[in-house]
Amino acid sequence: MNVMEKIAIFEVIERMSALIRSEERKKCTELGLQPVHFQVLDYLSRCNRFSDSPAALTNYLGMTRGTVSQTLQLLEKKGYIKKKTDSNDRRMVHLSLLEEGEAVLSEARSTEFFRQASTFLNEDTTDTEKVFSDTLVALQKAHKFQTFGLCKTCKYFTRQSDGFFCGLTQEKLSQKDSEKICQEHTVN
Repeated sequence: MNVMEKIAIFEVIERMSALIRSEERKKCTELGLQPVHFQVLDYLSRCNRFSDSPAALTNYLGMTRGTVSQTLQLLEKKGYIKKKTDSNDRRMVHLSLLEEGEAVLSEARSTEFFRQASTFLNEDTTDTEKVFSDTLVALQKAHKFQTFGLCKTCKYFTRQSDGFFCGLTQEKLSQKDSEKICQEHTVN
């Protein structure tokens, strides 16, 4: 693939992203949310217990701690999220979605928009999914971002006779943790 083809792919991905974000902004406006509120709620719905902290959220969003802190305060005040101090390390705070946060997130997601668009795609999307996944990993590496990938795709993830285990944290993992994104994710 030559440089011009790679630039064309970048432009397509950039335009797709802009369309999805435009739809999200429209839905957020209807619900009285800012796009950053949606991004926080979405992240919290997809992260595992190793990544549900304000620091991980800040890193994932690439925003300042102050912006994230103010956003968390507002979302907590609206009853969308809950902050809980870690029982083992009192300095650590865990974030979680409350039922109201899950409901507003469900309304704000542009899944219907994507569902409508996907009717125009070919039935076999396996190659397309791989291309986009590989492109995302390449962009994260180029930007030196943590990958924040699915726990079960990390090089430290192992299956054991009694369940799942993280080789990095040396902790057992639940099925739920293994299917969520983790800030410690490392590509093989």
